[in-house]
Amino acid sequence: MKRLAYLSGVAGLLLFIGLVVHEGLPSLLQTLTRAGWPLLLLVPLHLLPLALDAQGWRVLLEPIKRRNVTARGINTDAQGGRLPLEPVHQAQHASLLFLLWVAAVREAIGRLLPVASIGGEVVGIRLCRLRIADTTAVTATVIVEVLITLVVQYLFCGLGIVLLIVLLTHTATGLNPIWSVSAGLLLSLPIPVLVYLLLRHGAVFQRIEGWAKQLFGAQHRFTLRLDGAKLDAEIHRLFGQPLRLAHALAWQFAGYLIGTFETWFALRLLGHPASISAAIAIEALTQAARHASFLVPGGLGVQEASVMMFAYLAGVSGEIALSLALIKRMREILFGVPALLSWQWVEARQLRRVQRLSAHAAPSENNS
Repeated sequence: MKRLAYLSGVAGLLLFIGLVVHEGLPSLLQTLTRAGWPLLLLVPLHLLPLALDAQGWRVLLEPIKRRNVTARGINTDAQGGRLPLEPVHQAQHASLLFLLWVAAVREAIGRLLPVASIGGEVVGIRLCRLRIADTTAVTATVIVEVLITLVVQYLFCGLGIVLLIVLLTHTATGLNPIWSVSAGLLLSLPIPVLVYLLLRHGAVFQRIEGWAKQLFGAQHRFTLRLDGAKLDAEIHRLFGQPLRLAHALAWQFAGYLIGTFETWFALRLLGHPASISAAIAIEALTQAARHASFLVPGGLGVQEASVMMFAYLAGVSGEIALSLALIKRMREILFGVPALLSWQWVEARQLRRVQRLSAHAAPSENNS
């Protein structure tokens, strides 16, 4: 898998270089220079769609907070007195601001680091434990959220296809690329449906736990940390709340729609104003192409080629389209690098805390 990721990364880099050479680096730099400093506004503005996405995750996490709060009850001491029972988890609340930071880290890992598509989700679970200690419940929300994201991407891509077909009916550009994307979308549709059915009605993680015990042994660290039955139960519980799932989906879809402002605004700065429908079409189909090429680290080359192809279909010249792709890449770097640095700072702080606790615990054990 690592070799495949390496090879796909090299191929993506070569594609990226080829596109830049074809359009001409000096002309691209001149086009970006004309757009000027307002391009930097795209970095803080990205917080808005990301906040909507984080709110969708927060909707799924809400029952965990309630469960931990209601775990506070009354206990009885040895003399029969009534004592307040401590909460099951000390940390039990994740604010929207905290989840926004975690979402920024998750996105930065997925877009800037050479990891598989689940790399950001794994780190997101780890970071969320700083506020909510029930790892299994948090993991269930991330799994369900990923499936909801997949549904949102299908809906968003479908909207983009419809809008681009409408645009192309007024031009002489062929519809062949659109029919190809539509066919790919329909052919891949059974995949999320099958995943949903397995997660909703099956015992997927309980089976994975059984395989892990056979493969690694019952005392392996991975096996001991995996509670397949509980994870399946948490996922079934979430799927049993369709209204909550619909709310999460609505927040995510709103985030995708707001995210098209980046394309619309960048095209205006580049001197090629586009309609909202054209911006949605370009953004939606580019997102679909990027997620389909998840093996390419950061979607390097694939994202740029997709932006160029779909922007061209929407009537944007090659030079402007590649400039738009470079702006998107610039925003990813300027937004993602600080998020990655903050993540490393938190990890280092946690490591120092563990080391201090270990250092304090060592003398106590020696004295005893």
